[in-house]
Amino acid sequence: MKIRDKMIERVTPFLEPGEQVEQVFAAQTKSPYLALITYWLLVVGNPYRVVAVTDRRIVVCSLRRFSGTAVTGIVSEAPLGTRIGPATGIWYKTAALGDRLYIHKRFHKDVAAADARLTGDTTNVA
Repeated sequence: MKIRDKMIERVTPFLEPGEQVEQVFAAQTKSPYLALITYWLLVVGNPYRVVAVTDRRIVVCSLRRFSGTAVTGIVSEAPLGTRIGPATGIWYKTAALGDRLYIHKRFHKDVAAADARLTGDTTNVA
């Protein structure tokens, strides 16, 4: 099962009835560059999140420590019209969803797709 499919499956129980996930991606709340100092700051701080863009809103969900996809609940939510990107660099930093989040380049196309739905322009989405 692909990582995005797992994230969707794990987020779905925390959504409202009938709410559909359109985009999903991983993020973290601690700077990934802390790993250069010590990896334990990242592990102990439990900084990992899943961001799900649904047909109604954007939700930020927390993950269980030591698990990449085990969602424990919704931390925050933002209106559907919230622009997240444009994501650039290896680790894109944004505070658009409440907390400061770092999004890896692997998920930048998901951020672009989420932002594209604001304008209805999907021509530049990979």
